[in-house]
Amino acid sequence: MNAINPLAEELAITVRQAELVAALKPILAEDQLLWLPEDTIPYECDGLAAYRRMPLAVALPQTEAQVIAILKVCHQLQVPIVPRGSGTGLSGGAMPIAQGLVLSLSKLKKILAIDPFSRTATVQPGVRNLAISEAVAHLNLYYAPDPSSQIACSIGGNVSENSGGVHCLKYGLTLQNVLRIRVVLMNGEVVEFGGLAPDAPGLDLLAILIGSEGMLGIVTEVTVKLVPKPQLARVIMASFADIEKGGNAVAAIIAAGIIPAGLEMMDKATTRAVEEFVHAGYDLNAEAILLCESDGTPEEVGEEIARMVAVLESAGASRIQVSENETERLRFWSGRKNAFPAAGRIAADYYCMDGTIPRRHIATLLRRIKAMEVKYRLGCLNVFHAGDGNMHPLILFNGADIEEWHRAEEFGTDILEACVELGGTITGEHGVGIEKINSMCVQFGEAEREMFWGVKAAFDPDLLLNPDKGIPTLNRCAEYGRMRISGGILPHPELERF
Repeated sequence: MNAINPLAEELAITVRQAELVAALKPILAEDQLLWLPEDTIPYECDGLAAYRRMPLAVALPQTEAQVIAILKVCHQLQVPIVPRGSGTGLSGGAMPIAQGLVLSLSKLKKILAIDPFSRTATVQPGVRNLAISEAVAHLNLYYAPDPSSQIACSIGGNVSENSGGVHCLKYGLTLQNVLRIRVVLMNGEVVEFGGLAPDAPGLDLLAILIGSEGMLGIVTEVTVKLVPKPQLARVIMASFADIEKGGNAVAAIIAAGIIPAGLEMMDKATTRAVEEFVHAGYDLNAEAILLCESDGTPEEVGEEIARMVAVLESAGASRIQVSENETERLRFWSGRKNAFPAAGRIAADYYCMDGTIPRRHIATLLRRIKAMEVKYRLGCLNVFHAGDGNMHPLILFNGADIEEWHRAEEFGTDILEACVELGGTITGEHGVGIEKINSMCVQFGEAEREMFWGVKAAFDPDLLLNPDKGIPTLNRCAEYGRMRISGGILPHPELERF
């Protein structure tokens, strides 16, 4: 085989870039098309900053018509596209392709319609998650899914990743809160999925599109459900002297038939980190802390709080504190909401994992992670959406040390494999992206992966939409298996480590 000539490759990219830019210039204004390195470098990664790659160009359309025209150009030129929202994703789903276009939807940020009678809002994909609730606050309504990044993340990105949040146990993920989406396919065709009726006719393709990570189509419009603001919300902060009791308490609450508005768990290392940051009033002697929220009418909240307190006491809680007012409730939640930035204060870098396990195995996984900390000589802060078993271990490392980064990668891989072994999945709400593409080999067999390819081909037969994300090949899975047996890890093809 002949070695690739770097100069020839660079020249080919330059020619390709010039061809793409020339074709897009008639569609976009000067400030909507970026191709110089100093302009495109902010788009080299999303929230998973460990992996970075420069695109050929970045397009920032302001209308659906421009989105359609861009897709038609790229389809004709066979240029791959990576869609991007606000860039807060944590799995590398918006990391560029070296010879592709980044299509940023951040300028499509209009709230198109609000219907207080049907309790819906129709918005463009660039609208921030929190902005929806802010826009309907005067109607005593809000949008329930609340990722920790809700102040910045976009609804289009939420749809792509099926995002959740601390209140997803009661109110559901993005999937349960979106009624309709409008999508542009790679060939420029506009299609709609779902509808305002309780049950849309035909196949439930809306569920396939939500969480598809931009691999099937480009979302240009979203209709979401709005819910009434509860009259009252109170939260219990419960301390446990050991992690196992805390994990068992989560299972006990659900087993008692209680579905809290929020049910979150933090281990001792996390509570110490966040207490130094936000001073939420956490018990620093506890090995685990649970936050259990109830919302509804005052009567409903009073009854549910009393039932949860009884369950927590039976489960061995060493300390129980119930918020007395809204200020105290928000203070209790402030620590959990700021777990990620708190990790950034105590370590040079952190690697946020995202897997899901059955609730009854929470304590088991936490014990395994403790052993992994010793094995990989790295610290780990553990934060859980405990109610649905979605865990977010934050592996602490120094990215300037390449050997330490590789240990962090192996640490994360072991956590995801443990999730699968315990009957869970490799992701809960962050998506597969670049980060978990190898772990797909552990979660899914060859027949399942072939079905995934079939769905992809039905929507995007030329494989141009985010083509390097999420569906590993048979050969790659075989190689991954050999690497894991030998104790190594398999990097993503052509990934560039910053």
